[in-house]
Amino acid sequence: MSHEQTTHGTAEKYDFAAIQEKWLPVWDELKPFAVDDASDTRPRKYVLDMFPYPSGDLHMGHAEAFGFGDIVARYWRQRGFNVLHPIGWDSFGLPAENAAIKRGIDPRGWTYSNIAQQKASFRIYAPSFDWSRELHTSDPEYYRWNQWLFLKLYEKGLAYRQESPVNWCPNDQTVLANEQVVDGHCERCGAAVTKRNLTQWYFRITDYADRLVDDLGQLEEQWPARVLSMQRNWVGRSAGADVEFRIEGRDEPVTVYTTRPDTLHGVTFMVVAPDSALAAELAAGSTAEVCTSFEAYLEKTRAESDIDRLSTEREKTGVFLDRYAVHPLTGDRLPIWAADYVLADYGHGAIMAVPAHDQRDLDFARTFDLPVRIVVQPEASDATDLDPAVTGEALVGDGHLINSGEYDGLTKAEAIDHVTEKLEDSGVGRAAKNYRLRDWLISRQRYWGTPIPIIHCSECGEVPVPEDQLPVELPSAEGLDLKPKGTSPLGAADDWVNVACPRCGGPAKRDSDTMDTFVDSSWYYLRYLSANDDTRAFDVSEVEKWAPVDQYVGGVEHAILHLLYSRFITKVLFDLGFVTFTEPFTSLLNQGQVILNGAAMSKSKGNLVEFAGELRDYGADALRVTLAFAGPPEDDIDWADVSPAGSSKFLARAWRIAHDVSSDAGIDTASGDVALRRQVHRFWADAPGLVESYKFNVLIARLMELVNVTRKTIDSGGGAADPAVREAGEAIALALNVVAPYTAEDMWSMLGHEPTVANVPWRDADPSLLVQEEVTAVVQVNGKVRGRLQVDPAIAPDELERRAREDVNVLRAIGAKEITNVIVRAPKIVSIATAK
Repeated sequence: MSHEQTTHGTAEKYDFAAIQEKWLPVWDELKPFAVDDASDTRPRKYVLDMFPYPSGDLHMGHAEAFGFGDIVARYWRQRGFNVLHPIGWDSFGLPAENAAIKRGIDPRGWTYSNIAQQKASFRIYAPSFDWSRELHTSDPEYYRWNQWLFLKLYEKGLAYRQESPVNWCPNDQTVLANEQVVDGHCERCGAAVTKRNLTQWYFRITDYADRLVDDLGQLEEQWPARVLSMQRNWVGRSAGADVEFRIEGRDEPVTVYTTRPDTLHGVTFMVVAPDSALAAELAAGSTAEVCTSFEAYLEKTRAESDIDRLSTEREKTGVFLDRYAVHPLTGDRLPIWAADYVLADYGHGAIMAVPAHDQRDLDFARTFDLPVRIVVQPEASDATDLDPAVTGEALVGDGHLINSGEYDGLTKAEAIDHVTEKLEDSGVGRAAKNYRLRDWLISRQRYWGTPIPIIHCSECGEVPVPEDQLPVELPSAEGLDLKPKGTSPLGAADDWVNVACPRCGGPAKRDSDTMDTFVDSSWYYLRYLSANDDTRAFDVSEVEKWAPVDQYVGGVEHAILHLLYSRFITKVLFDLGFVTFTEPFTSLLNQGQVILNGAAMSKSKGNLVEFAGELRDYGADALRVTLAFAGPPEDDIDWADVSPAGSSKFLARAWRIAHDVSSDAGIDTASGDVALRRQVHRFWADAPGLVESYKFNVLIARLMELVNVTRKTIDSGGGAADPAVREAGEAIALALNVVAPYTAEDMWSMLGHEPTVANVPWRDADPSLLVQEEVTAVVQVNGKVRGRLQVDPAIAPDELERRAREDVNVLRAIGAKEITNVIVRAPKIVSIATAK
C-alpha cells in the first residue's frame, strides 16, 4: 500500500463510518495480530477473553468484556511483547438445542449462523484477535480432544460412572451439576430443580480438593479477592473429626463428621438424610407405621432443592425412625430421626445433633421437644440467662466446657484436641477433613454436546473407544426427536448407537449421553496454542512457550463453575506430565454488567440496548471509549448514565489535532512548547501504570486533558506548526490505539506514518521533562486563600512557612491578630489560624 493512499487527502470532518470503511480492508490485508513466532524474539504475553456463546448477535456485555481485554492486548503489544490474543466460540450446549427444537431445525445450522453473525460484528468492533486460531467447540476437530481428555481421566481413575441422587431439571430433562443450580433453580431455564437417582458419569474433582484450595495462594493479588473467596467457599474445606456411633440392631457403626468434637457431650439425638441409603435401611428395620411415614416424607423431600433444605428460615420437619444410636463416650441412647436439613452427600449423610450449639439442630429440637444440653459456657455469662431452649438462639461462640466430664474447664480449642485424641485412643474416631465440594457430574441427556467415548458391552462392561477411532462424531439430527424426554436422543440413533465391542467384537452400544459443556471450556486455552494441529490436543512445546495465560478477562458469574473446572483439569494435566504449571490463569480481570436504569438488560423487560444499533449510530471507537471511561472495570455500567455521543466528540477533537499538524514527521521536538511537552511526557510516565492497574477510565481522562492542552497550544502560541504539537498528536494516536483503534490509525496516517499504529511502541518519558521547576503553594488565613507563592517542589517546610509569613497579602490579612496555629504541607499549602 502506498504512502499516498493512507495519509493526507482525508475528509475535513471526523466521520467514524468512513474511517471504519477505510481501515477494515487494510487490516484484513495486513493481518497485524496473527502470531508467527518462529523467528520472533520478543517476550511473550498470552491475553485471553472468556470465549462467547453464539446465542445471537453480540450484546453490550460482549462489547464491555472484549473491549477491556483488547485494551490489555494492544497495550502489551505496544510495550514490545509478542502478544497472543485468540478467539473462538463455546458452541455446544442447551440454549442452541432448545432454540433449534423451538424452530424445528438442526442445532448446527442455528449455532453456525449465530457464529457468522457474531464474527461479522467482531470484525467491525475490531478487537486485536489472531483469527488464524479461531475455534468452535462443536467442531469434531475440537471435541475429538474432549474425548481424548475424557479417556485420559478414565485411565487415571478420575472418570467413573455410578448411580446416585442428582439434580434434575424437569424442563430441560437433563441432570445438572451442583454448580448449575442457582437458588434451587436451573441456571439455564429457571425451572425448579428436583432430585433423581440416576447412573451418571463423574469426574473425581474431590481428589483435588486440597490443591484447589492451597494453590489459590499462587493467585493472591493477581485475582480479585472475592473470586478467591468464592473458590475457597465452594470447596468448603473444614477440619474436624469422624466419630463412630453404634446403632442398636446394626452390626456396622455409623460414621458422623463434625467440626466441633468439643461439643460431643452435648449430643442429644442423631439425624440422617431421608434420601440416604442409611435412612432407608433404618426405616426398613423399624415398624410398618414408621416405614409408611418415612416413605411419604422421602417423596416430599425429593421435590425440594438443596438450597431450600438448608435454609434456616423454613420450619423444621422430620420423621422419628424408632431406632437408637449409642453415644461413643457416655453410652447414652440417642433417638435417630430422618430430617431434610441433612443432605445425603454431606459428610456421611448423618449428623450428631448438638442443639445447644447449632441453630438448625436447636430449631429441630424445639419443634419436636428434644433435649438441649449446654456444654460450652460463654465466658463471663450465666448459662441460665442464655439457655437456648428458652431463648431459641444457639450458643455458637467460644467459651469453656461444662457438663463434659473430664473436659470441664477446657477452652473450645483445647477440648477439640483432647476429645479427638480420646476418640482415636478409644478406637471410635479420628481427626478428619470434610469438603463441600462434590464430584463433577458431566453427563447430560441431550444431543448437542460431545459424545462420551465409552462403549457398553454385556460381556466386557465399560470399554473405552480406542484413541485411533476418535472422534466419535455426533450423528445427523435428521430423523431424531430432540425434545427433552429424560433420556438422550442419541439412544434412538440406531445406526450410531449399535456398534461392535472393540474388545470382543460382540454386539454393544455406545454411551448415549453427552458431556457437560464446561468440559469444553476447561482446557480451550491450551487448544488455541495448536488450533490447527490435527495430530494432538496441543503441542507441549507451544504450551511451554505461551502458557499459563498471563491475563484472563471475563465475567464474575464464572467465578465458580468455569474457573474451578479449568483449574482442576490443569492440575490433572500437570500430573499427567502435559503441562509444567498448576494454575491456568495468572491474572484475572472481572468486568461488571452493562445495565439500564439500575436493572439488568432483558428483552422480556423491554430495556435492552442493542449493541448493533449503538455500533451503527456511534461507531466502534465511541462505544469502546464510553465503556472504558464509565468507571472501574469491575463496576456495573448504567447505560443511562453514559454518553457515547460525548465520546464521539472527544474522538473528533483528538482526530482534528492530527489533521491540523503542519510540521513534518521526524522533526526535532526539543524546540517545541515546553509546557505542552511536559504534559506529554507526564502522560507517558503515568500511562503504563494506569493500564496495568486496570484504571482505563483514568487513562482516558488523562488523554482528554492532553487533547485539551494540545488544542489550546494550536489555537495560541506556536500553533499547528509547533513541534510539540506534533509530539502530542503522535502521543495521542499511539495511546488512543488501545481503546479507539480506528481513530488512532487514521490519526497516525494523517501524521505521515505507515500502518499500522498498533505495532508502534509507546514512547518513554524524558526524565528531564518530568522535573517541575516550580509549583504553586497556596497560603490560607483562617480558611480563606490570601496568597499564592511560586516555590521549588523540594522546598523545606520551615522555608515555606517563612515565605508565607513574609508575603504582603498574607501580612495584610493577619494584621495585628495573634497567630495561634500554622499547618504546613510542603510544597502545596500553608494554613494560618489567628485569634478572633
